[in-house]
Order: sequence, then structure tokens, then C-alpha cells
Amino acid sequence: MKIAVLNGSPKGNYSITLQSSLYLAKLYKEDTFEVMNVGSKIKSLEKDITPLKTLLERSDMVLFSYPVYTFIAPYQMHRTIELIKESGVDLHGKYAAQITTSKHFYDMTAHEYIKENALDMGMKYIGGLSADMEDLLTEKGQKELKSFWEYTQFQCGEREMGKPSKAYDIVIVTNSHNDPALDQIIEEFRSVCPAPTRIVNIADFPFIGGCLGCFHCAGDGECIYKDHFGDFLREHVLNADAIVYAYTLKDHSMGASFKQYDDRQFCNGHRMMSIGMPVAYLVNGNLQGEYNLQTIMYARSEVGQNMLCGILDNHCPETFSAELQQLADRLIFSLNHHTLLPQNFYGVGGTKIFRDLIYLMRGLMVADHKFYKKHGIYDDFPQKHWGKMWKMKLIGFLANNKKIRAKMGNKMNEGMIAPYKKLIERL
Repeated sequence: MKIAVLNGSPKGNYSITLQSSLYLAKLYKEDTFEVMNVGSKIKSLEKDITPLKTLLERSDMVLFSYPVYTFIAPYQMHRTIELIKESGVDLHGKYAAQITTSKHFYDMTAHEYIKENALDMGMKYIGGLSADMEDLLTEKGQKELKSFWEYTQFQCGEREMGKPSKAYDIVIVTNSHNDPALDQIIEEFRSVCPAPTRIVNIADFPFIGGCLGCFHCAGDGECIYKDHFGDFLREHVLNADAIVYAYTLKDHSMGASFKQYDDRQFCNGHRMMSIGMPVAYLVNGNLQGEYNLQTIMYARSEVGQNMLCGILDNHCPETFSAELQQLADRLIFSLNHHTLLPQNFYGVGGTKIFRDLIYLMRGLMVADHKFYKKHGIYDDFPQKHWGKMWKMKLIGFLANNKKIRAKMGNKMNEGMIAPYKKLIERL
């Protein structure tokens, strides 16, 4: 593929975000990455957009690359998109993706902004990677970046899905009760899914009642109800390789029976019991305009550290079958390749809130506390990173001294990207 990397950072070649694309260019030589520093050259593009139009016209994909500034993309990226739209360049049918770096503060709104504008221009939006500023320097961050790009290649038809590498256990969790339309969606998904599936219908489970918020389960995970839902959940759902939720849209939600199912999962407290599992949603109904429900589905996946392979409703029968096949294939690809991307604001913010809560309530939430200790979630406390704090003190001293700052010139930017350059040069 020919990829046009639009670097929206005003720092140009000194952009930390840009280093991720340069890293990919070194690894995936079957793709051609051509970078244009639209952020640092925005004034010249306002005078003559011809070079950008030419780049876009010869590319198969536009990869938007930028740091997140105050809830959204920087001004320079906004202006670039305005110029592209005003130029009349035809981008219909071209792929669009994005890579951002930030501290995950409202990165999802920045991604949604790019997605909406890509769709405005008739592009096929693939998805995006939201990385922490230092992720590329870590083994985990490098793995996530490669995972993102291979998943992107697959969605563009440039990488094979591969046959299921084992007999996957894909569970379809539904609340269908005399619901022919929902049952039809489920059966159609089962017919196109390349791996075996099984159904868990929570409408058949003998719930005694909804969660009472009594904290009876806080110590050992045992619910006060004796309907053994916790055992059922762990044996029939959480032991699967992937979960597909199927429901009929009702009262702007998944319905009361699904809410009872969700609430009763508090027997697992604030423990992310399905970390790494791919998930998907099949919806009988029209999700257009159901922004709150869509947010809930996205956020659930992010907080649970799941790979969200798609949310699909049946409001458009003409395209439903093809989109259903694509969703099933993405699910299998994610299982085959262990695809998992970094959490965005929903996941990072939610995890930190729970982390602080459980640490304060560890005397009561014993099971959660043990889980958080085991999985290193407390290691993220900022007061534990003494080395980084002292480094920032030194940088702050240098940056706040006018005489030193004047002598430094561009040395600070060079110093910031130096470790990234070394990493890429070693490839």
C-alpha cells in the first residue's frame, strides 16, 4: 500500500507521534510511507495545497498522525482538513487510519473527530492507535503498534486472516426470548463465523434477583443469592476465547435482563476477568442516534481491556450480510494474532479510578486488592516513579531558566526524540 502520513504536529520532524510511523516504515517494507509535515507547513499549504493534493491522489491510505491537544486534534490538523475539503480532492474509497500520542486525556474524542471527517470525505475508516507518549520505547508499546498495523493491513485486504489456529470457543451471550429477528441475526453470524460458536441465553438463567449492593461478595466473590450465578458466569462465559453479545435495542439500552446480568457480575468486583478477549456486539435495532449506548459498549471494552472487533446493527439490510462476515473475520484474526491495542481515555481513566478506590477500600474489597496487586495495577501510582520525577525536575529547571533556554535552542526537542531515533536506527 501507498500510505500518506499527514503529520499534524507543529514540531514537524521532531514530533514524537511521527516516530511510530517511521518505526512502521522500517518494519513493513511492503508498504510505502510518505510523510508530509502538514502541521509545521500549514502556512505554505494555505498558499498552495498542490503538493498535498498530489500526495493524497497517489496514495491508497491516509494515516493521520498527531498529538492530542485539549480534547481533540491540534489546530494545524483542523486547518489541514479544512484545506483538503476546500480543495475538492477526491478521496472516496481510500482508507483512513490514525495514530496519536497523548496521556490519554480525551483521546477518544480526537479519534472520533478524525473518523467523522474521514467519513465525510467518503473514506473507508479503519481505526486508530492511541499510544502514550513513551509507549514506543517499551516492548509492550512496540507490540501494540505492530498489532495495530497488522490488523490495519488485514482490514485493507493486505494480510491474510489465517485459519483458526485452534478450536476456539466463541460464546454468544444473548437475552433472546421469543425474538425471531434477534435469533435470525445470531444464526446468520454462526453460519458465517469461521470457528464454532455456542449460545448462552441469560433469559434461561434462574436469577433470584438483581444486585443488592450489599458487598457480601467483597471478600471472597460469593454472592448473597444462592442461585450460583458466579459459578455459571465463570464456567460458561469467562472461560471462552471470545464473547459476542447479541441483544435487541430496548428503551435506549440492552434491556433490563442484560442489566441484571451485568450488575450481578459484581461478584467479580472490579476485577477485569476477560482481559485480552476479543468481543463484538450484534444488535437488533437501529443504533443511529443511540450515542449513550454506543459509548457504554465502547467503554466496557476499554475498561475490560478487550479487543472490540465491531458493533453491528441490522438497520441496513442491504449491507448487513457483508458487514457481518467482516466482523466475524476480524474476530478470528484477533484471536489468531492476539490483537490488543492500548487503552484510551475510557480504559485508562476507568482503571485509575478503580485503582484508587480499591487501594483505599482494600480492607473491605479483599479479592479486588489481591487481583490488583497480582496484576501490577498499583505499580502505576505516580509517587512510585522517583526517577522520572527527578528527571522532570531537572528539565523544569533548565526550561524555566531564560539564559539556559536561549542557549539550548532546539536541543530539548532533539533530546526528546533521541531515544526514538536510536530505536528506529537499530531496526
